[in-house]
Amino acid sequence: MSRFQQLEQILSERIMIIDGAMGTEIQKRELPPEAFIGEEFKDHVAVENLPGNNELLNITRPDVIYEIHKDYLEAGADIVETNTFNANGVSQSDYEMNDDDLVYRMNKCAAENAKKACDEFTSRDPTKPRFVAGALGPLNVTSSLAVGDDPSSRGIDFDDVVHAYTVQIRGLLDGGADIILIETIFDTLNHKGAIYAVKTLFEEEYEEVPVMISGTIIGEGGRTLSGQTTEAFLASGKHADAFCVGLNCALGADKMRPFLERTADWTSSYVSVYPNAGLPDGFGGFEETAEEMAEKIKEYALSGLVNIVGGCCGTEPEHIALFAKAVEGIPGRPKPEPPAQPKLVLSGFEDLVFTKQLNFVNVGERCNVTGSKRFANLIKKNRYKTALSVCLKQVEDGAQILDINMDEGMLDANAAMIKFLRLIGSEPEISRLPLMIDSSNFDVIVDGLKQTQGKCIVNSISLKDGEEEFIRKAKIVRKFGAAVLVMAFDEEGQATTAEHKLECCQKSYDILTKKANFSPEDIIFDLNIFPIATGLEEHNNYAVEFIEGCKLVKKHMPLVKISGGVSNLSFSFRGQDVIREAMHSVFLYHAIQAGMDMGIVNAGALPIYDDIPKDLLELVESAILNTDPDVTEKLLEYARTHGKGKKKSSNESLEWREKPINERLSYALVKGIDKYIEGDVEECRQGFDHPLKVIEGPLMAGMDIVGQLFGSGKMFLPQVIKSARVMKKAVSFLTPYLEALKDGSEDSYAGTIVLATVKGDVHDIGKNIVGVVLSCNNYRVIDLGVMCPSDVIIDRAVEENADVIGISGLITPSLNQMVNVASEMERRGLDIPLLIGGATTSRIHTAVRISPHYFPTIHVLDASKSVVVVQNLLNENEEVLGEYLDEIEELYDDEREAHYLKTSSRKFISLEDARKNKLNLSFDSYTPVTPSVVGETIVFENYPLEEIAKYIDWGPFLQVWNIRGKYPNRGYPKVFNDPDVGDEARKVIDEGKAMLKTIIENKSLTANGIIGFYPANSVGDDIHIYENEERTTVIETLYGLRQQELKVKKGESYVALGDLIAPKESEIADYVGMFAVSTGFGEEELVRGFKDNLDDYSAIMVNAISDRLAEAFAEILHVEVRKTHWGYAPDEVLDVENLLKVQYDGIRPAMGYPTQPDHHEKSTVWRLMNVTEKTGIELTDSFMMQPGSAVSGLYFAHPDSEYFAVGKLPKQQVEEYAARKGLELSEVEGYFPTNLGYDPNSAK
Repeated sequence: MSRFQQLEQILSERIMIIDGAMGTEIQKRELPPEAFIGEEFKDHVAVENLPGNNELLNITRPDVIYEIHKDYLEAGADIVETNTFNANGVSQSDYEMNDDDLVYRMNKCAAENAKKACDEFTSRDPTKPRFVAGALGPLNVTSSLAVGDDPSSRGIDFDDVVHAYTVQIRGLLDGGADIILIETIFDTLNHKGAIYAVKTLFEEEYEEVPVMISGTIIGEGGRTLSGQTTEAFLASGKHADAFCVGLNCALGADKMRPFLERTADWTSSYVSVYPNAGLPDGFGGFEETAEEMAEKIKEYALSGLVNIVGGCCGTEPEHIALFAKAVEGIPGRPKPEPPAQPKLVLSGFEDLVFTKQLNFVNVGERCNVTGSKRFANLIKKNRYKTALSVCLKQVEDGAQILDINMDEGMLDANAAMIKFLRLIGSEPEISRLPLMIDSSNFDVIVDGLKQTQGKCIVNSISLKDGEEEFIRKAKIVRKFGAAVLVMAFDEEGQATTAEHKLECCQKSYDILTKKANFSPEDIIFDLNIFPIATGLEEHNNYAVEFIEGCKLVKKHMPLVKISGGVSNLSFSFRGQDVIREAMHSVFLYHAIQAGMDMGIVNAGALPIYDDIPKDLLELVESAILNTDPDVTEKLLEYARTHGKGKKKSSNESLEWREKPINERLSYALVKGIDKYIEGDVEECRQGFDHPLKVIEGPLMAGMDIVGQLFGSGKMFLPQVIKSARVMKKAVSFLTPYLEALKDGSEDSYAGTIVLATVKGDVHDIGKNIVGVVLSCNNYRVIDLGVMCPSDVIIDRAVEENADVIGISGLITPSLNQMVNVASEMERRGLDIPLLIGGATTSRIHTAVRISPHYFPTIHVLDASKSVVVVQNLLNENEEVLGEYLDEIEELYDDEREAHYLKTSSRKFISLEDARKNKLNLSFDSYTPVTPSVVGETIVFENYPLEEIAKYIDWGPFLQVWNIRGKYPNRGYPKVFNDPDVGDEARKVIDEGKAMLKTIIENKSLTANGIIGFYPANSVGDDIHIYENEERTTVIETLYGLRQQELKVKKGESYVALGDLIAPKESEIADYVGMFAVSTGFGEEELVRGFKDNLDDYSAIMVNAISDRLAEAFAEILHVEVRKTHWGYAPDEVLDVENLLKVQYDGIRPAMGYPTQPDHHEKSTVWRLMNVTEKTGIELTDSFMMQPGSAVSGLYFAHPDSEYFAVGKLPKQQVEEYAARKGLELSEVEGYFPTNLGYDPNSAK
């Protein structure tokens, strides 16, 4: 069995333990200088520096290191790290011990020493193999941060990083390391150097071993030292194909959680964590005790976040022993299945996830010496710092990726690329964005990749130089972790027709995915945008060929992205900016619909499609779609008559200023014109009695138009950003007027609201408007701004004693951050409402993805709705508030149900994983109570109807008549106050109660029932029922079905009936109860009498009342069972209202319903208790009860047992269920068809 297989097998069974700090243990031993120096190094040139060189002990005192390994293995570690954190040539240069042979020897000795300890412990217990992780530390210099005053200087270059790690890895692998662990990563470019070295050695010299990656977040801001967010760091190293990724060092277990959650959300690999023992305490120790850390580690495990846990600085064998005990028996985080539709993810300081909501990704073209004369001149004159302003302008104009190109005949392109990329690395606002390294010289591309810590795009490679060269370049790009842009180009030349474009792309795709190990989503095709309307007829169809090529490529390779240099299209109209920009906008409108995802374009120069003058639009459409052979001449004539490259005249451009004020505001917002906005807003304000109405009226109307244009592909993100700036300026102008209307007294506030834009998102216009609206309605609003991590939001809400938290986001990745906030609020025990808002949010997403993690979570459609929602949530009348929350919960339940009903691609976890994550009820503080009778039944004949009637729930009675009130008048008896249905509800209830009184007085119905209790234990998903207390003979089996649909909330259990009772192997004597009741004896005769008199209304009334009596009979017997017959809650005191809210211990699920949807299981109950003979309640051939007003089910007594719904089931479980029952699959599929998560009629 390979190391990969061994680790996979263990991690599928349990959480593994990695060791603690090596340095802490060495320091505890207070070794004298000679321990480090030994005989061999007593004449070393820097002998006085050697004490403290812990890695040298691998050679001079291996016995010390061996004992430390043994201590950790004794404590329960499965994985021990080699003592090689600084055993690299870069770090060892501090001791003048950076000779390659010596460094290699340090690592080889370290690995052999650790291997010896692991082998010893594995031989003691072969069922628990131990593993050696060859540790690569981060180096003591960074390759992505500047040194000194020169922002383009670096302490080390990429090639030296790769060399240092290569020597180290050779030693570790030759010494027998089972795993390569790249840890404590604070500089991602150094990290990429380590990955490059690992990948090269695996390609050329060594058999592949598992790779672990562990990053370090510096402080609570959530970034690495080199500036990346957790997600950006993970994206940058994804090409390592690590079997496990995680975090270590820097933070304690408590502070690390939000970043660990992001890691677990992001990756489909296993997840590790080994935090410090808190922060240093200033006295040489650390703040967190072993017990405190163990509790946090256990929380990680229970939340389903981790697969491997351990400790870093300040942790010792004592810690590891407690960690091992804390996670014992807790299943590890299930390894997610790779997504069916993986997304391209790029990164700079932050990640950029390609989603449908992005619509189109703008690649800024102005940092390209061939695309911008100004930029080229600045670079040629060595004015690099000024050239950075061109980058910044592209960012401000909405570029989402920056194209960097230095291909100019008078430039040293390699040197220019290196210097400029290093300067970008020192500019945080620019470095947020991913880069596109663009050159026709592959050596320049490689030099660029060596400066870039993020996951960038290489532009470009192609098949023009043949397949062998294409593969060589592709493999190099892959080792750097970049996405690759491939030109539709082969040995025959650039592809001009749609068919040739597809041919080039398909061939490139097959090579990249099969021979260069590229993931499809990391492949971008440039389908060649050629100039049109040049005067040459053969050029006229180039745009059409591109658009058709997009469709073909997306049809055959749906996961790839499509790009192109948009300005090429209009090359024949150089100098005619109005025409060129119109051509670009119209081309993108059509190309995006055909599948184009991104393009190199001037982000600040795209007109809105609907704003292009109609005469010009018609000409450009004809040119793009090649529908008019004379369009070139017509465009030239248009250029002549409208002047060379001129925009509209000043008179024309100000025509909109003559329009009514509301239209002017909308125009300004759509066009992104802020010049007149303050004056216009003031004019508008004068026409309203409250400044808030300006925002809620014309300003919001204008932004609605922006949203519609963006959604239809007629506006692009840069234009939307300009619109948002105008809106922000308008709101800012109105703010003083709004503030002036408020009462400054803090005591008068109606409540405190904390608002924030979530981590990773800088968009706040919507949130700001909500804040203004709430402030104007006398709420105290605390706005935390943008890019807010979950812990910052929650900490502030707790500090301010907030009544509500509101979170917002515009981009799709923000949705995941909202889930993190909700999960963290649940974990930390908050009980205040969470409001969700923003352009990408929706009620369905809130219901399906966020609300299951925390309730109350409520989606707010727009700013105008926020006040009503908050007022309802802060209603001091608890009863009314409860009704409102019930309404929301029911609404979201309906949304979830509708979503899952129409979802064809349901996600299931394996049955094996579901069983590993079963509900584990605790029997430590609960001992099953022995029922008053065991193995026997208690029969109830002619139970008094007047007693049963006291337990009737009249709410479902009204549902029979489709009578339902609206909030705040939902439910019985509040429905009587509903203005629409209240009177009818009261009438029906009155008539129902009158009918009930008559039935009781005339004894028209008879109530019979039976209960029984039996010795039982669970075996897997099922429950075995024993003949007697000896528990040796199984007389019946109650079969269970287990939840298997992937849970939204991490750490949730996948429940089956068998989980509700003590397992057989526990040797705990447990019991199961069962019951059957009916109040339908006499019902048929009563109904027939009414129908004979043509009184269908009364007949339905009898059915409804008899049904309610049956449920009430089940309820009253359950009370007797809990207090007397089983007696596990003898002191229970609950009124009927709380009984109906299930405020008691234990449950009584029915067969044929969500907990066990198989009606056939009733037959077991009927056989065991001889129900028909003792009560007269029969089962029909279809397992329906007769009389119809009847209820049956099971009793479970454990106080933590809860109702659950099995949900949809995959075929594997249904097959196994059928086999356990000894039945054919086709028969069992008919037992619960609505629960099948597959089509039983489809071919295999």
